Amino acid sequence: MSQSIPAPGTVTMYSTTWCGYCRRLKSQLDREGIGVDVVDIERDEDAAVYVMQVNGGNQTVPTVVFPDGTAATNPSLAEVKQRLGA
Repeated sequence: MSQSIPAPGTVTMYSTTWCGYCRRLKSQLDREGIGVDVVDIERDEDAAVYVMQVNGGNQTVPTVVFPDGTAATNPSLAEVKQRLGA
C-alpha cells in the first residue's frame, strides 16, 4: 500500500502526527476539495522506507505522491494544484 498510485485528481501524502507542515497542507487540500490519502510513516514501515527512497535517505514529510507516480517533498498548495491540473 505504501507505494500505491493515487486516483486521478487526488494525492497520497506521507506524514507524521506531529508535522506542522503536513497539517497545514492537509487543511489546504481539504479546503480546496482535493482528495488526499494520508499515510503515517511512523505506523507504516514500508511507507517510511518509500519516503526515504524518494528523499535521499531522509524521512522528510510531507512527501506527496501524484497520480502520475511522481513525488514532491513539502510542496506548496499551488504546486499540488498545478501538478493535478486543478
